[in-house]
Amino acid sequence: MKNFLVYTLATITGIIIASFLFFLILFGSISAMMSAGDKKVSVSDNSVLVLKTNVQIPDRSDNNPLAGLDIVNMTISPVTGLNEILRNIDKAADDPKIKGILIDNGMMPSGWATTEEIRNSLRKFSEESGKFIIAYSDYALDQQGYYLSSIADKIFINPSSSVDFKGLTGEVMFYKKALEKLGLEVQVIRHGKFKGAVEPYILDKLSEENKAQIKDYVGSIWNHSVRMMAESRGLSETRLNELADKLAGTVSSDALENGLVDGLLFRDELNDTLKILSGLTTDDKINFVTMGKYAKVPDPDKVLTLKRRIAVIYASGSIVTGRGSETNIGGNNYSEIIRKERLDSTVKAIVLRVNSLGGSAIASDMIWRELELAAREKPVVISMGNYAASGGYYISAPGTKIYANPTTISGSIGVFGLIPNAGKLMEQKIGITTESVNTNEHSDFPSVFRPMSTYERQIMQKNIEQVYSDFVNKVSAGRDMDFTSVDSIGQGRVWSGASALNIGLVDEMGGLNDAIEGAAELAGIENYSIKELPVAEDPYTKLLKQISGDVRINLLKKELGEAFRFYNELKETNTLSGIQARLPYFIDIY
Repeated sequence: MKNFLVYTLATITGIIIASFLFFLILFGSISAMMSAGDKKVSVSDNSVLVLKTNVQIPDRSDNNPLAGLDIVNMTISPVTGLNEILRNIDKAADDPKIKGILIDNGMMPSGWATTEEIRNSLRKFSEESGKFIIAYSDYALDQQGYYLSSIADKIFINPSSSVDFKGLTGEVMFYKKALEKLGLEVQVIRHGKFKGAVEPYILDKLSEENKAQIKDYVGSIWNHSVRMMAESRGLSETRLNELADKLAGTVSSDALENGLVDGLLFRDELNDTLKILSGLTTDDKINFVTMGKYAKVPDPDKVLTLKRRIAVIYASGSIVTGRGSETNIGGNNYSEIIRKERLDSTVKAIVLRVNSLGGSAIASDMIWRELELAAREKPVVISMGNYAASGGYYISAPGTKIYANPTTISGSIGVFGLIPNAGKLMEQKIGITTESVNTNEHSDFPSVFRPMSTYERQIMQKNIEQVYSDFVNKVSAGRDMDFTSVDSIGQGRVWSGASALNIGLVDEMGGLNDAIEGAAELAGIENYSIKELPVAEDPYTKLLKQISGDVRINLLKKELGEAFRFYNELKETNTLSGIQARLPYFIDIY
């Protein structure tokens, strides 16, 4: 027994010491990576810049050396943001060492507006530099990837691959019947006949109004994409729609025969093609440069004028109360950031990059107020990404000028409230009952354990109507439109960026770079530096959060695979309480 205890204690001590040494080595390695992270790099002659599309592309790169650290697998996969990708493409146009760009396709999950901005940047690269752009896919080339690739000089796919070219569809998931089986009722109060965000909880299919708006904005995105692809590929719009109807890219040989692609190549044959285009022989070694590496190559034309700055504030994710986190837009946090930039005399203009489906009406109003105050003193330019709808549009309304892409999802000027009633679930499914002792008639309002009374619904509706009226008034003031005009295009209706331009909700088509250039023009400055906000989180704090929280998320992602998005949707649903200015965001467009 004594020996057993000795061996057990020795084993436990050994595990503790090994764990301690492991973390010492881990933190030492991380410190080394951080030290190396800021070092400038150079590229070799006859290099090809590689744009990989198989990862989610955020609006902004995370310059933290630990970005992309996967504690579970002990790997680092840095993700380059849209801002650096655009800068890289622009820089590569004048770099004699970069001979061309390879679009290395994978399943592209980054959104249509993000794809649009990269595509426009590639078009400019091709026109100004005369260098080649080649697109390639080992696996099935999805529609976003094909839209991006259509700007290339040539599109090649693996002989066993295919092109997913079939037109767009909008898919909405409904929870009504599942909630009924659970005994859970979601009590909804809304304004706006198009406010489809609540429909998954109260219907089992799309309303006619919601179906009409989805058809409109999905159709707008597709029609724009077809028009651009027709121009680049030398095919008519009619012909492209015919090919989509026939699923003409499903077989690689059919995709080639119908002109969707230019050749069927294996990866080694692609490399030989790139060598020849780069001025090499097939026996030479070709140099591929990743976006992450190229971002660290100094740009000789970059001018830094510290006394003249443009603050670019990235607002991505749901709009929430409090300070929020790296993945959402905290009302208090963003209000403070905007206020600070308004008071900073070295900041000559503010660009707010919005990529949000909306969220809390109160938090949206807080951010609106600070932007409205800032716009009185200096240009405030809005750059809309994939989404700038509902609360995302609310915070955009005071902008001096608003830019959007034709494929941006915007509008959704409407509000709703959700109050769950779990009384039946608790009593009949779990066996738990509750009882309240009130001092006044509605002291327990709102309660998640009982349904609302008629009077309480009336009070909630009154509150909703007030928030909606305030929303419309603020859009009316910001866009210089009368209340009736805004109300007629409001009602929760969702618009594509192209449609939003036609009805006056945005001023100009363009991406992030266009918005920054527009802000400089409005501020009357030529040379300036960019100040990107919010400030990146401390690397060690981020690591500790990853160890405590991200491990669980990474494990869930590995376990659930594609089904992880359903987990995420249900998790989001759990946060929907109170009055929301939010897009009907449980919709997939593919």
